[in-house]
Amino acid sequence: MKRALLACSLVLVLAGHGLQAWTLPGLQRLEWMLYDARIGWGAAADTDTRITVVDIDEPSLREPEQGGEGRWPWPRERLAVLVEQLLTTQGAAVVGLDIILAGRHEHDRLLAQAMSLGPVVVGDAFHTGGGSSGEAPPGLDPSLWGDARVRIRSHEHVIGVVPALRQAAAGSGHLHPMRDEDGVTRRVPMFIEHAGRWHPALSLSVVQALSESPPPQPVFQSYGKQRRIEAVEVAGLQMPVDGELQALVPYRRASHLVPVVSAADVSRGRLPPDSLAGRIVLVGSSASGLADLVTTPLHASLPGVQVHAELMAGLLDGRVVRQPAYAQGAEAVMALLLGLPLAMWGGRWRPLVLAGAAVALVTLLVGGNWALLSHEALLLPLATPLLAILLPTVMLVGWGYAAESRSRRQMASLFASYVPPEIVQRMAENPGAYDMKPVARELSVMFADVRGFTSVSESLSPQELADWINEYLTAMSQVIRQGYRGTLDKYIGDAVMAFWGAPLEDAAHAQQAVSAALAMQREAKRLSAAFAARGWPALAIGVGVNSGLMRVGDMGSQVRRAYTVMGDAVNLGSRLEGLTRVYGVDILIGPDTQAQLSGWVCREVDLVRVKGKNRPVHIFEPLGPATEVPAAEQERVSRWHAVLQALRAQQWEAARAALAELERGDPGRPLYALYRDRLDAWQSEPPGPHWDGAQNFTSK
Repeated sequence: MKRALLACSLVLVLAGHGLQAWTLPGLQRLEWMLYDARIGWGAAADTDTRITVVDIDEPSLREPEQGGEGRWPWPRERLAVLVEQLLTTQGAAVVGLDIILAGRHEHDRLLAQAMSLGPVVVGDAFHTGGGSSGEAPPGLDPSLWGDARVRIRSHEHVIGVVPALRQAAAGSGHLHPMRDEDGVTRRVPMFIEHAGRWHPALSLSVVQALSESPPPQPVFQSYGKQRRIEAVEVAGLQMPVDGELQALVPYRRASHLVPVVSAADVSRGRLPPDSLAGRIVLVGSSASGLADLVTTPLHASLPGVQVHAELMAGLLDGRVVRQPAYAQGAEAVMALLLGLPLAMWGGRWRPLVLAGAAVALVTLLVGGNWALLSHEALLLPLATPLLAILLPTVMLVGWGYAAESRSRRQMASLFASYVPPEIVQRMAENPGAYDMKPVARELSVMFADVRGFTSVSESLSPQELADWINEYLTAMSQVIRQGYRGTLDKYIGDAVMAFWGAPLEDAAHAQQAVSAALAMQREAKRLSAAFAARGWPALAIGVGVNSGLMRVGDMGSQVRRAYTVMGDAVNLGSRLEGLTRVYGVDILIGPDTQAQLSGWVCREVDLVRVKGKNRPVHIFEPLGPATEVPAAEQERVSRWHAVLQALRAQQWEAARAALAELERGDPGRPLYALYRDRLDAWQSEPPGPHWDGAQNFTSK
């Protein structure tokens, strides 16, 4: 009974999502993935020769003596030549410009004259910040569309076309396809709102200019007392839209969706006359740095101008998929009809019978959905009813498995007393594939230690010291494990040891470890203030992080074993923590760690030869990702590196002058004072020509 109630609850929750009573995370992304698969199955493979893209490609951007038109942006007189060639010599029926003609130019008149030779549609770019420029397009008055309730994208600013060119144009359209949450472009808004006006997409405006038809009109469908815009009509053709006036682009699989010619071939007269006679021509770019490349369900990288071409081809052929408003209700009904019978009675069936019934229902659902899409261009949701079949099936089968594995979970809970919970979870998920035997792996290790702990312990009573150290270790452990997925190895008195990359592999283990170190320093400052308010000694910690090849696994003796790491890279991490006191910095990291911090700002501190190592290593102080470190601090780091370079070249006076300048702008930094003292010593007793610049440390 409990199983049936839980399974029915799952189906009802999914049905509520279909009715938009609530939103289940991840379900929309799954819906898009299934849509992409269906589009891929039925995509046409032909090339549409009614539309041609004139591509401002790499050859077009070469210098004139190399057969191109020069670097972008082109002067207006060169664009005028291109447009004139398209409309006269090549006989294009209409030209759509997927480029922005913003800003007044000396030869706007020449381009306007060329545009007057035939219908030319210009593009407008809308955005939400940065201000507007150019002349806003006229757009449409939404009040003329009646009382239909739609959700339409709105933009505060526009980069419009200069007035002279807008007056010469046959129309204008926005250039914005829609990127879904997963970064894939599947839809194009047919209208964008700006300043109380609705502005059509480039595809609609080009078709309107081609046929010299009235502006696009809504196609309504009544649902009781409400009316819904189901499509937009232009030139007698209907573009199906959703509730946000967005159309799904009917992509094709063809290697060349539409013919593409180089803009330089057109403007330079290398294309035979009338090659584009009667065609719709879109001018865009695929050149590196200029192209607005998008990811589509069928293409990893496609120039944005091709999206407009595909949408126009679908409009002309009537291939654009319909998305009726009743699809939401159908989604919930399908979930209930297919999912509830399985949920109510599936628990009484044998697992094979239940699985067979689920397969049959999935086949019926997917086949029917595919038939409606391929033959009727009707898109109905698939993810929700599909999960309404699969989730109860999996839950009912898993219920029995859960009962059988209860004893194993009890053993795991006992084992958690001896090893970190991360290992227990990994073993419980797939115990047969897990092995605690020591292995060599690239990891990052951290050591953190309290500075001046002896004086702290002497100033507190035993109970206060216990509370002090407990709060400190708890806070640091939470940062390591909960905040940055680290494995807490052990406490060594007041020191904390942790590592990243095992038992769960993590390619970003170095970045996670250093991010945790920075977070621990922030948490230490917060704790120090709280301790001071209670009359306790302040808290300050030093952290060392190092990455490299380590041995990780269950190691120890016959008396006691632990899941831990060992190796030279671990020893260097411990040495780095100790060196933070020498250099007066909070965190030090090794060279292998620094090499894995892509996009981070790190101040090189020194070249050191630690105890037990013959080869010197560069050590660094991490400051954070470059996007989070102020420009002034990044400048100081660059100047500091110049000081180090001068010192290692034994250019003492240059180093002294640069260091003094740094100290004036950033006084009180212990690192500067340390090097000032070293500089005095080196100048009085130069290290000699064979000096490698390394500082030797003979103690741990």
